[in-house]
Amino acid sequence: MNLNKAKLIGNLAAEPTAKTLPSKAAVAIFTVATSHAWTDFRTKERHQAAEYHTVTAFGKLDEVVLKYLKKGDRVYVEGRLRTARGKTEIVAQNLIMLGGAKSKNDQAKDEVIVEEQEEAEGVNPMVNVLKRGVCQAHSGK
Repeated sequence: MNLNKAKLIGNLAAEPTAKTLPSKAAVAIFTVATSHAWTDFRTKERHQAAEYHTVTAFGKLDEVVLKYLKKGDRVYVEGRLRTARGKTEIVAQNLIMLGGAKSKNDQAKDEVIVEEQEEAEGVNPMVNVLKRGVCQAHSGK
C-alpha cells in the first residue's frame, strides 16, 4: 500500500493565478508560505525559516480559489504531491479558508463553506454554499 498525502497550513504568498491547460482544463495556481521555528541548543538563539509551496487546484476548487482567495489569506490545503519537470507541487484535494487580514469593508462579509460533493455515480459534482466561520472546498477526487 502507498500513501501520497500533503497537508499545509499557511498564508498565500501572492495572488492566485488562472491558467488554461492544452486540454482546455482550467487550473488555479497559488503559493502557500509556511514557516518553521527552532532554537539553537548551543546559542539559545531563536531562528525561523520560510518554505514556499506551489499548489494547483482543478475543477470546482479552481473556481473557489480564484473567487475567494487573495494574498495573505490563511488556508489549510490537503492534497497529493506531484513532480513534473523537476518541480514538486501539491495538487489540492481539500481546502479550508482559515481567514486573513480583513479590511474595513470586508468585516461585514460572512465567510462561506463551499463543499463539492459527487453524486453516487461520481459524474455530476454539486457545490453547496453555506454561511459559516470558515470556507471549505473539496475536489471530490
